[in-house]
Amino acid sequence: MPRCLTAAFAALVPILLLAACGTHQGEPGAEQTTPASPQGYYAESGHQPPFSRQPYEPFRRVEAVAVAMQEWQLFGKPVFDDPPDTRIPPGPLDNPARQPGHWERIGEYWWLGQNSSRREAGWTGMHDEYGREFDDQREDYYAWSAAFISYVMRTAGAGARFPYAPSHYVYINAATDMTLGRTTGWAIYAERPEDYAPQIGDLICSSRTRRAMRYQQLPARPFPGHCDIVVATAPGQISVIGGNVANAVTMKHVPVTPDGKLATPDGEVLDTRYPWFVVIRVAYDQ
Repeated sequence: MPRCLTAAFAALVPILLLAACGTHQGEPGAEQTTPASPQGYYAESGHQPPFSRQPYEPFRRVEAVAVAMQEWQLFGKPVFDDPPDTRIPPGPLDNPARQPGHWERIGEYWWLGQNSSRREAGWTGMHDEYGREFDDQREDYYAWSAAFISYVMRTAGAGARFPYAPSHYVYINAATDMTLGRTTGWAIYAERPEDYAPQIGDLICSSRTRRAMRYQQLPARPFPGHCDIVVATAPGQISVIGGNVANAVTMKHVPVTPDGKLATPDGEVLDTRYPWFVVIRVAYDQ
């Protein structure tokens, strides 16, 4: 091998190794760190509809909830209130995320929910950025629940005030930094489940780590998680909608205390199915 090529290859090896180590299996976009400011999240021109690129209307709770409800209806209004470990994995022919119309719609969540510079913007419910169908055994790696939340926030008019990301921990950490006063510009704040009652349009988040996350651990290094958007509140219960729950946009009902909180004053979470550990309060315009 010519000396110049040998030197070039030697210089490239560390870069390739870092790239290989930067992504965690089962967590798309895990190489992304918590953003320092919203400046890097302005959408590229033409990557999103004009009505959301420069919002035609104020960023309102009713808009975010309406977008989430519309997507839930598109998937057939599924409700899943059983514990997550009781789900029966769907077969290739009955997987909602791979059904005609659905996999394309999930592709829109990725495309509109992420900046076009991210490779995840080219994914669908069953394809990678090259249009290759991925094996259903690798669906965790292509999990689209954070893409769904990003899609809802961007479409509802959050503009540059939400850190659109393929992984939930990115905006959980950004919300924490806002609460701690470490950054500015985002319209999200992290709240303790025992201190704040989630309102319509807020997000509630749980971890998918082997040992449940706790609020005091935030901000944290990249971790697998899940967030749902609150679409209704009632005495003793809130209704939330999330993406990639049972391979669809799904509603579930979450028990709350009499004053609407996820946890009691001592921090005990009422919902024994999910370890909710943070509420993201969204500072809507209205």
